[in-house]
Amino acid sequence: MNDLPLQGLVVLEFSQYLSGPSAGLRLADLGARVIKIERPGAGDAGRKLAIKNLWADESSLLFHTINRNKESFTANLKDPHDLAIVKKLIGKADVLIHNFRPGVMEKTGLGYPTVKEINPQLIYAEISGYGKEGPWKSKPGQDLLLQSMGGLAYTTGNGSNGPVPFGIAVADILAGAQLVQGIIAALIRRQKKGIGALIGISMMEALLDFQFELLTTYYTSGEQPQRSYSNNGHPLLSAPYGIYQTADGYIALAMMDIKVLAKAIHCKMLEEFSNERAFAQRDEIKAILAEHLSFEPTTYWLAGLQKEGLWAMEVFDWEKMMNHEACKALGMEQVIKIAERRIITTRCPIRMNGEKLYADKPAPKLGEHNEKVHEELGVRS
Repeated sequence: MNDLPLQGLVVLEFSQYLSGPSAGLRLADLGARVIKIERPGAGDAGRKLAIKNLWADESSLLFHTINRNKESFTANLKDPHDLAIVKKLIGKADVLIHNFRPGVMEKTGLGYPTVKEINPQLIYAEISGYGKEGPWKSKPGQDLLLQSMGGLAYTTGNGSNGPVPFGIAVADILAGAQLVQGIIAALIRRQKKGIGALIGISMMEALLDFQFELLTTYYTSGEQPQRSYSNNGHPLLSAPYGIYQTADGYIALAMMDIKVLAKAIHCKMLEEFSNERAFAQRDEIKAILAEHLSFEPTTYWLAGLQKEGLWAMEVFDWEKMMNHEACKALGMEQVIKIAERRIITTRCPIRMNGEKLYADKPAPKLGEHNEKVHEELGVRS
């Protein structure tokens, strides 16, 4: 698609692993030119982080999924010559992103006060694990550790289990997405007032914001959220909210009237419960439901539930989801070519004027664009 909204903007990405690169990816999808500044010889540590030992080329498949549509420029920030080139590049950039621990960029001479002198209109955006102050500021900003320390693991799974983490790097992705929101807001202000900005987000703050509903309830009541003993879906919601096993799979039940539910699935035992008691007696209700729903297949239950207009859906695995016509209609898949390989990944979920945003340019090889950047800057390598 031509004329993307961020076309013409230059973003320098001093980032590794997931949070910072995910922010850079979204900006690239929206048209920005994103240049990864990487260490010579090693590069982004995510290049060697292979999930299930999957590789695309000399870099991991994970690296390619989060760094497609970018350029790579290698520079040793401890070398005065390389640092001078990077500063020259900063002078021409619109946005700088980094996700290093507090103090790291300052030690290289690229903290915000220094960079602001080079380019006062620059949007300087940083992600940390726990912020710049407080006793946790130097702790590793790793997703599982953050989910554990941020209370999120106590919202998932059943009350009969211990804490359960999300199955994805939710802190990384949320922090990256929120950083993009801050960057775009700062770019709009710069367009109006001609000034730059320092944008900061910590992964911990992103997770706390993610839990605003639960935390507001806790602030008000002073009580910890309690997961239902079984079939938990949300610690603040009453029965039947949750996922239940059927004779041939699983079914998800959202908010619904207990009396109507009892009628839809022909469950006499549920008829004695009222909606007013659906939270206080949710474990009892869910135990009845779990046993009742186990005797018939998912399609049987869905027919009765959906006839009554109740919110219920089958629980899909990835294969079933991707083969369903509803998922195919979204067109979320795109192909990137890496050497002789075709890698299928997801596209940007945003649509512009009804058009889907595809970008099939693969992640860059380490230092692939050094010569191009040197020529643009008019410097010798």
